Amino acid sequence: NLQGYVLGNPATEFSDYNYRIPYAHGMALISDELYESMKEICKGKYRNVDPRNKECLKFVEEYQKCTDRINQVFILTPLCEESEDTCYSYLYLLTTYWANDESVRKALHINKESIKEWVRCYWGIPYNHDIESSVPYHMNNSINGYPSLIFSGDHDMEVPFLGTQAWIRSLNYSLTDDWRPWMIGDQIAGYTRTYANKMTFATIKGGGHTPEYKPYESYIMFQRWINGQPL
Repeated sequence: NLQGYVLGNPATEFSDYNYRIPYAHGMALISDELYESMKEICKGKYRNVDPRNKECLKFVEEYQKCTDRINQVFILTPLCEESEDTCYSYLYLLTTYWANDESVRKALHINKESIKEWVRCYWGIPYNHDIESSVPYHMNNSINGYPSLIFSGDHDMEVPFLGTQAWIRSLNYSLTDDWRPWMIGDQIAGYTRTYANKMTFATIKGGGHTPEYKPYESYIMFQRWINGQPL
């Protein structure tokens, strides 16, 4: 009985990758000259470049040299090994130890036969990526009147907000509440706009790929939306 849905930094189309380049430029990770050259020569397509386009391949390589030591999921944090206790992702290692501790599993009443080992992100599920775009599904949900909240941490380079905004615009819905800051107290927590198809888009200022980087702001945003309040 679906009543609505929430998407956080959603990978929606294979073309999402292409928006990393304008995002990197906007965040001063690549030069104006490199960005303009990539736009002109690569024509906005930076993934699976035609091997005959040697010049584009050269520019993509330059881009990668500038960004390969950037933590894509939250560009403000260092790119480091999970095992280093000074690394942000060290908490993922601690979480894994905690979740697999027998006393914890017993306290949570986890059936031993259901989950042998808890893994934070399990990439071993055998399936093929055969859907190039999920935009038609969002269009269908909108036609059926389901409200949605789609949010992006503005420091996520894995799935940049630029790509999310682009596919939302492609739905061609009119605006009911144009771009504005959304506030917590007297502080800007991000920016938002709402469309006629009951779709709300929001950024979380200083946020990364998941709500963990700004948990309080994410909580307030969700509470307002789920209660039918404007952000």
